[in-house]
Amino acid sequence: MNGIDAATRSAILAARAAAGDAVRAWRGGAAYCALEAAFADCPADDPALAMDRAKALLDDGGWAEALLAPLVAALAVDPLFEPPLRVNRDAMRIGAVLFDCPAVSIAACRTSAEAMRRLPAPTSISFSGRLAVTRYVRAGGALLRRWHADPAGPEFRADTAPPCHEAGALRLFDGAVHAIDGHREAQLVAGAMQDVVTLVATIRAGAAPLMREHAIADGRLLRVASGDERASRSEMLLAFLRLAGRADAHERFEDATHDPAFHLRWAAMREWLALDARAALPRLAAMATRDPHAEIRSAATRMLTVVRARLEAPCPG
Repeated sequence: MNGIDAATRSAILAARAAAGDAVRAWRGGAAYCALEAAFADCPADDPALAMDRAKALLDDGGWAEALLAPLVAALAVDPLFEPPLRVNRDAMRIGAVLFDCPAVSIAACRTSAEAMRRLPAPTSISFSGRLAVTRYVRAGGALLRRWHADPAGPEFRADTAPPCHEAGALRLFDGAVHAIDGHREAQLVAGAMQDVVTLVATIRAGAAPLMREHAIADGRLLRVASGDERASRSEMLLAFLRLAGRADAHERFEDATHDPAFHLRWAAMREWLALDARAALPRLAAMATRDPHAEIRSAATRMLTVVRARLEAPCPG
C-alpha cells in the first residue's frame, strides 16, 4: 500500500475485515447454491452431463445478474469492498471467475473493441482441448471466426500434424450461445464495433492432454503445450527433484516414464537424463524400442546415441 495515506490504508483494512460476512452470505445465497447444485452430480470422467447443464444455464443469462447482485450491493455500501473473484487482465480484455467447481469453471469477460482495433491482428489461434459454452451477452457487432482440425489422438505427432482449416464466420448477436469442442475447433472474435461481453462455461472433464497453436495464415501447427494439469504438476515436481540433485529419487523418474501421457513420459526422461544419465540409460534404451508412441521411440533412439557417446568418452587429461 505504498503511496496511500494512513486514513485510506485504515479504511481498506477495515473493509477487508468486514468483507468476510458479505462473502459468506454470498456463497450461502440462493444463486450461488443453485450453481453448486446444478453441477454437483456431474461425473469427473465424462463431460456430457456438465456440458448439457452449462448449455441450459447459459441459454438464459438471468442467473448471472442474480449471482452478482449481492456483490454489487456490497460495493454500493462500501466502494472499498473486494469481491471474492479471481480476475485476469491483458491488453485486450478483463475477466473474472464467477464460479468454480470440479465440473466447470464459469467466467465473465469484457473484450475491448478499441483495443481490438488498435492492437496488431492475431496471427495464430489455439485449440484448447476443452469443451466450452459461451453466451455473448453483448456481441458488439462482432464476427466469430472458426477453424477445424483433427483431434490430437494417442499417436499425435507434431512433425506430421495436418494444418487446420477455416470454416465460415458467424455474425454474433446479443444473447447468442455457442458451444465449442476444443479438441477439434478453435474460434476468434473479430471486427467488434463495441465492447464484447461474454459468459463462458469451461468443462473440466474430457480435456485433451495437449493444447495446439496453429497459424492463421496457412493453418500449420506452430507449437504444442500441455493442457493436462496432472501431468503438468508431475513435470514441475520432477524438475524440482532434478534441480535439487535428488538422484536417490530415481524410482519417481522411472515411474513417470511409464505414465499413460506420452508427453509426461518424455519430459520425465529428459529430467532424469539431466540428473543422472547413467542411471536413466537402460530405461532410455527400452523407450527407444518399446515405447507405444512413435515420436518418443524416434526421439529416444536419437538421444541414446548422444548419451552413450558422452558416457563412453574418456576423461580429459
